[in-house]
Amino acid sequence: MLIEFSLHSLLKIEILKSHGINLSKEIVENAVRTPDKIEKGYQNRLVAQKGFDETRVLRVVYETLPEKLYVVTVYPGRRSRYEKD
Repeated sequence: MLIEFSLHSLLKIEILKSHGINLSKEIVENAVRTPDKIEKGYQNRLVAQKGFDETRVLRVVYETLPEKLYVVTVYPGRRSRYEKD
């Protein structure tokens, strides 16, 4: 299925890169296609989560539309916060 990125999500990837977080559209697409976990988010959005490095996970907020997946935003999170059992 086609994955489309919002302008905000593309800007967020660039901002994270400028802070030393090596992120790309391909990494985000992989997180959406093969997440470690999916949670329900605000207004029927989904949050895909995938391990990113030793201390962080990557979280991708997206919407499922009939013809595509629409990435709203992306952000790293601490494993200690999001990987609780």
